[in-house]
Amino acid sequence: MTRKSVLRHAGPLVLAGCLAATAAIAGGPVPYPEGYRHWTHVKSMVIEDGHPLYESFGGIHHLYANEAAMEGYEAGRFPDGAVIVFDLLEAVRGDGALTEGPRKVLGVMVRDSAAYGDTGGWGFEGWAGGDPAKPVVGAAAAEACFSCHTSVEEQDFVFSHYRD
Repeated sequence: MTRKSVLRHAGPLVLAGCLAATAAIAGGPVPYPEGYRHWTHVKSMVIEDGHPLYESFGGIHHLYANEAAMEGYEAGRFPDGAVIVFDLLEAVRGDGALTEGPRKVLGVMVRDSAAYGDTGGWGFEGWAGGDPAKPVVGAAAAEACFSCHTSVEEQDFVFSHYRD
C-alpha cells in the first residue's frame, strides 16, 4: 500500500499527524477549543494493532467540527473560522467490548487564511492528554502536520469527510 493510499484510508488519522505541532510561527498559537464536545460530531474510527500508523495513533478517534467547519464539509472548501478537532483516546478491550480509555491527545486545525498562509491557510496544534497546559512539539506545523495534509490539497487539506 502506498503512503498516499494509507493516508487516504486513514481518514481522520492523518489529522493526528498534526497533534505534535503548534501553529505556524507567523500565525501565532492556535487556541484550545473550549466546548468542542458540544459541536457537531463528524465521525469516529478505531485504529487497531496491525495498522501502519498504530504506534503513533492507535486508539479511538472522534472528530468534531464547529459551524464554519460544517459549512466547509458541505461545500468542499473551508471558510476562515472553521475549526476541526481530533480527539484520540486509548482503546481498552475487556469483557467482549472495546471502550474508551484515557485521552491520549487532542488535536486542532483552525482555518485562518491570512494568519497561516504558509500551511494552506490552516493552523495546527495538539495537547498531550487534552490538557490545555500541555501543547506538544512547538512551531513544527509545516513539517509535523501540513506536509501530510498536502496530499489532500484538492479537499482543502482536510482528510475527513462528514458522515451523516
